[in-house]
Amino acid sequence: MKLLGTAIFAFTVAAAILLAGMLAADAAPRHHAVGRPSAWCGWFARFNFLGYDPGPEYNLAANWRRIGSQDYTPHTGDIVVWPHHVGKIAGQCNGYRCSVWSGNDGHAVRTRLRSVAGAVFRRV
Repeated sequence: MKLLGTAIFAFTVAAAILLAGMLAADAAPRHHAVGRPSAWCGWFARFNFLGYDPGPEYNLAANWRRIGSQDYTPHTGDIVVWPHHVGKIAGQCNGYRCSVWSGNDGHAVRTRLRSVAGAVFRRV
């Protein structure tokens, strides 16, 4: 009987760990390590910015200029595109500094204030 109780306890713990991992995965950015290029901001954007994958040509940051419509001032939710990087406006802007969420920012996914001078904004 003690063995059965131990097995039920182990199963319950394993199920709780699996469920916690699934819930954490929902909150985490969605991206897949397979096929990730060394410059991966566009690749990260493909799986997190639109709700659909626009295709591998969008691994290149500059190609994000083709998405959506031109927005002449930055707004929360806009995609911001530099020649070398792509991100998403995550919060309020103060002049030319905006809170931007992006991948491959210092080799990590992060949100930070960035200068958007010289960037273009795409409304999606």
